[in-house]
Amino acid sequence: MPSGIRLQRIADRVRQELSELLIREVNDPRLHHIFITDVKIDKELAFADIYVSAIEGAQRSAEILAGLESASGFFRRILASKVELRAFPRLRFHWDPTPENADHIEKVLAGLRLKEKK
Repeated sequence: MPSGIRLQRIADRVRQELSELLIREVNDPRLHHIFITDVKIDKELAFADIYVSAIEGAQRSAEILAGLESASGFFRRILASKVELRAFPRLRFHWDPTPENADHIEKVLAGLRLKEKK
């Protein structure tokens, strides 16, 4: 079983390589303007949970997740050739609402600051 530090290094490498793949090699219009927010790999190296978000927000989440699922075999094959592991984990994609939540909090705080100035 790999250490926590090694798991984090693998997750960081998967995130970096997958981000580059999305920018350079993917032509699917469903996957434009998305970004990887986090990657978590389980201790057995069986699954890589990949969290994604988009500039447009959650309106396109179902479309984006469907596009990622349909391309997961392609992603896994390319990533396995770039990240050397004995067996590459299966990719599972999840929507990450954190950027939208942070934007909402920022708007609320900005509104409170405006009320304080008045």
